[in-house]
Amino acid sequence: MVTVRARVIVSGLVQGVFFRAYTEERARELLLAGWVKNRWDGNVELVIEGEKEKVDKMVNWLYKGPPHARVEKVEVEWQEPTGEFDTFFVNY
Repeated sequence: MVTVRARVIVSGLVQGVFFRAYTEERARELLLAGWVKNRWDGNVELVIEGEKEKVDKMVNWLYKGPPHARVEKVEVEWQEPTGEFDTFFVNY
């Protein structure tokens, strides 16, 4: 099993559409660790750690997002995993 870490910025209509809640639910279904939060600039930021295949599935899901979101851009920065998270949560 290869563990990876991705820092992701999602742009578009991604705040006020339950993006964080749906993202948390999807990440937990995939048994990923990390967090999701709204940014001051209207984007959503995530840090995701887990098995490469599952992180890839999560990133692919982010291109569509939840039903009322309109994703315009997904930026992914691959980083070294740290193992600092036990679960996935909304970071306020």
